[in-house]
Amino acid sequence: MHSFITLSDNTEIFHSDMLEDGRVKVYIETSDFMGFRHATCYIPTYEWENVYKFSKKDIEKYQQIIQSFSEKIIKSSQKAGKRRR
Repeated sequence: MHSFITLSDNTEIFHSDMLEDGRVKVYIETSDFMGFRHATCYIPTYEWENVYKFSKKDIEKYQQIIQSFSEKIIKSSQKAGKRRR
């Protein structure tokens, strides 16, 4: 996983290299008074899994953020994969 961005509330967003099926795994994690929270989203399909302690409203907010950065995340995932070869 590659670090992509840290939001102003210290939420961190990471992404994988591009997967063989063309998707990219995006991982979100944060900790606050509620404890450690995390979730995984696959782009470009925006399928969510392993959502732990995030509300529906949180996920909607993070999906908007991921969508706004999706082109950059995909390009970064392709570059990262090429560097590893």
